Amino acid sequence: MGSHGSALTRWLRTLAAGRLQEVLDTRPDSASAPEPLTLGELADRLQRPGSVARALTRVPLPCLQAAEALAALGAPALREDLERLLGTDAAGLDPVLDTLGAHALVWPGPGGELQMAAALRDVWEAPLGLGPGLAELLAGQTSDELRKTATALGLRPGSRKQDRLDAVLAHHRDPARLRALIDSAPPAARELLRRRDRPEPAFLVFGSVTSDPAERWLVERALLVGRAWSPEPARVPAEVTRAVRGPGWHAPFEPAPAGPPLVSLTTAEVEREASAAASAFVGQAGALLAACAARPPATLKSGGVGARELARLGKTARCAEPVVRLVLETAHAAGLLACESTALPVTEAYDDWAGQEPAERFAALLGAWWLLGLTPSGSRDEDGKVLPAVARGPACTGCRSARRGLVTAAAGLPGSHGVRNPADLGPLVAWHRPFADELPQDSTPFATLVREAELLGVLARGALSPFGAALLHRSDAPELLHTHARRLLPPSASKVRIGGDLTAVATGTPAGRLSSLLDSLADRETQGTASVWRFGPSSLRRALDAGRTPEGIEADLLEICEGPLPQPLLYVIADVARRHGRIRLASAACVLHSDDTALLAEISAHRKLSRLGLRSIAPTVLLCRTALPEALDALRAEGYAPVAEEDDGALRLERPEQPRATQLLPRPREASRAVAPAPGLAERLLSAPDRDPYPEPERGIPFPSDTEEILAGCAKALNPTDIRQLAHAVHEQEAITIEYVAASGSRTVRTVGALDVDPPYLYAYCHLREDQRVFTLSRIQAVMPV
Repeated sequence: MGSHGSALTRWLRTLAAGRLQEVLDTRPDSASAPEPLTLGELADRLQRPGSVARALTRVPLPCLQAAEALAALGAPALREDLERLLGTDAAGLDPVLDTLGAHALVWPGPGGELQMAAALRDVWEAPLGLGPGLAELLAGQTSDELRKTATALGLRPGSRKQDRLDAVLAHHRDPARLRALIDSAPPAARELLRRRDRPEPAFLVFGSVTSDPAERWLVERALLVGRAWSPEPARVPAEVTRAVRGPGWHAPFEPAPAGPPLVSLTTAEVEREASAAASAFVGQAGALLAACAARPPATLKSGGVGARELARLGKTARCAEPVVRLVLETAHAAGLLACESTALPVTEAYDDWAGQEPAERFAALLGAWWLLGLTPSGSRDEDGKVLPAVARGPACTGCRSARRGLVTAAAGLPGSHGVRNPADLGPLVAWHRPFADELPQDSTPFATLVREAELLGVLARGALSPFGAALLHRSDAPELLHTHARRLLPPSASKVRIGGDLTAVATGTPAGRLSSLLDSLADRETQGTASVWRFGPSSLRRALDAGRTPEGIEADLLEICEGPLPQPLLYVIADVARRHGRIRLASAACVLHSDDTALLAEISAHRKLSRLGLRSIAPTVLLCRTALPEALDALRAEGYAPVAEEDDGALRLERPEQPRATQLLPRPREASRAVAPAPGLAERLLSAPDRDPYPEPERGIPFPSDTEEILAGCAKALNPTDIRQLAHAVHEQEAITIEYVAASGSRTVRTVGALDVDPPYLYAYCHLREDQRVFTLSRIQAVMPV
């Protein structure tokens, strides 16, 4: 295969098993199923443009700066030249090259020169604003044009084209000779070169055809290169641009980020702050999801929960909008909420989650936040338009990079220190993850993300909390997050203090049973480090309507109360119970009857109830022209406590419905989870024989499978590595990402699943279009694991 003897393959073969394992860990997509069989196949996967693009999102700023400088030099290049261009020494460049090597983006060649992945070299059209090199620009020159250039430079042109080209290149690659040539240029020509130093130097002249003497002087000496009568503009070679900038010019290079103002902190202070934030968040999440269980939020026709429903939920649970968005998105990602066509109901998993301890509840939501493919509390787009929450859409890689960059930046702070102002962590995110996405609503860099981390306790007093450290190493120790949560979050409160002012106060996060009991008997007023409920006639009547008895209410409250029940609460329970059910409504459209004839007479004479159309047919019976539900609401609004009857005269219980979604739809904007390489893969690759595991058809050796042979015959643009991965996806019915060129010539990237091959076509479900599509195999240019 093509990469069998490639430079990357040869370098991989020199690595120890531990170093190769590091490459596999940093580039997990290269080891995805089917796992590579040889180092040559691994090299093929590592050099895919899509894989290189993914790797670039994980490296810090100095790695990008060094890679751009290396691309400007034209890899392979000497390490000394790179140090000189960056204006640094070996100590400053060593950690950068080590990181690039761990990602298999830049590696040393056999002679010590630095080489880089071809896809990485193509990232910059004009690295450092230098434009193309002289060798590339002179490739189309004729032998006679090269002779004239060499003569103008005072060189011996030679008799062959290659000799003339080598002479011109050797002259311009000598910085001293090139600077001397530029210094000898006419003032107008020197000024023209300096004025034209821009990211993509180009002159709107047609090759050597120009009437300007200064431009003609530059063209004759290859300081400006173009082809005669060509419509393409002439360009300044990269070597000339560097000479114009002078020997003191260096490429941008920031080996370390600027340090923000710090404050001293103790571990106890950070943990105390993180514990308080996490406890408050899990309490708010419990209240919000309980509100969703009682009344599922309605969704918009276009998808997601709109601003009106968000405001209603915030008012019900007494939470700010960012908290509402954060809870809904994380709960949905954790499988506690399901997207349906008209609502966002809780799932059956919610009941189990609500009964867990606060530590387990918090760990589930925080783990979901870490893997989200968006910044959940982002509420505005570029035009300032309000965004819906839990809206189905593509995952944002830049948002996930920002989250990891923030935690990495906080982890890099000196021990026992935090930033004085948490907003100062924003600029550090851009250094650790240059491709991270900021939100349009941010007034300071990554302000929304920093606030989210504080709400969740990931950041505490400007420092990384144990929760954040556990997230950063979650792949190595998945139980570490649960361990810290159990240690820092207090157990749920199973008792409350009930006062004479008819309030119940629970310190900490209330247990699931305690919350559900008090929510059914009282109205929740506040939640956070302490939750407060208030008893009243309406809340107790609601419990009686659901079938509770006064004796059962008192028994349940005694079980959770610290001490005896206060006398005022017992009076209220008795009074509500005494009045409850004295009026009974039967459906006949409808009938009111009661043994209390004076009470019925009072109701029939009530002016505000005249709209019900009440008429007495007996001292204990009233007829009503209004339907039973409306009559119940009207009577209760005027302070009465009626109850409804079933058709057989039994009391109708008004228990609130708690719908549960049983089938989850695809979760929106959830980032894919990287799969760790199989154990021992590095050792197997190093011990694999140096042979091509994918023989070409003309050798007369069959392919490993019929599917691979069929695909190889139709998908001519794919290399054997891509053929094998596509065949694996077909056999295992796994989703895969393809780069496809349509009949119109447009290039697109699609994630497809449910694959079926019928040469020369591939039938698949397109996740972008959410429909079945047909792809021509010959138009597939590359494949990538999802």
